[in-house]
Amino acid sequence: MLKETLLANLRSGQWGAGERLPAERQLSESHGIGRSTVRRALSQLKEMGVIEQAVGSGTFVTHDFMDRLPAQHPGATLNVSPAELMEARLMFEPVLIDLVVRNGTAADFADMEECCRQGEQAATLEQFEYWDGAFHQRLANATHNNFVISVFDLINKVRECGEWGVLKKKSVTPERRSAYQVEHRALLAALKSRDAETARQAMQAHLLNVRRNLFGY
Repeated sequence: MLKETLLANLRSGQWGAGERLPAERQLSESHGIGRSTVRRALSQLKEMGVIEQAVGSGTFVTHDFMDRLPAQHPGATLNVSPAELMEARLMFEPVLIDLVVRNGTAADFADMEECCRQGEQAATLEQFEYWDGAFHQRLANATHNNFVISVFDLINKVRECGEWGVLKKKSVTPERRSAYQVEHRALLAALKSRDAETARQAMQAHLLNVRRNLFGY
């Protein structure tokens, strides 16, 4: 997800050709992720040719980075309202539960556990949002169904665009953040127990709570 965030920043003009990116430590702290995760994302961008790294000097945007940026994901151009996205999530995410219960591995659940832990420790709303999205993405990954993962990737891209972030920022309070984390934990516990019905109910309750906090119904 960090790679996509950095690509979005490059597209938006936050950094221009030849400009220096924040140091690994700054990226790690601002996104609430480990240095190894930052290095992996930067390595991927370097392979794409959009950044270059100089030992002792830092990481810089290449001069021809615009020519090397990948085509934007359809989610960036879809005209989707937050309410429409919420409707889609309520329809789609509870359906994933059966696949996760059947196909999820111990490693998948460990990844989700780490997202919970990082979300609970998040110092900023941006960090919390990152790990909140990561939790749901890891859940989709645990289906081990490439089509499902691609569809959910589109959902996450839409979450990162337009009005959703603004609305979420206005609606999230410390109390609601804590409630979301409790709901994530309950969902994860049911998945680990392979209890599809309880997990499905937990997912439905969580999404309805998000909708209520965002839209008031």
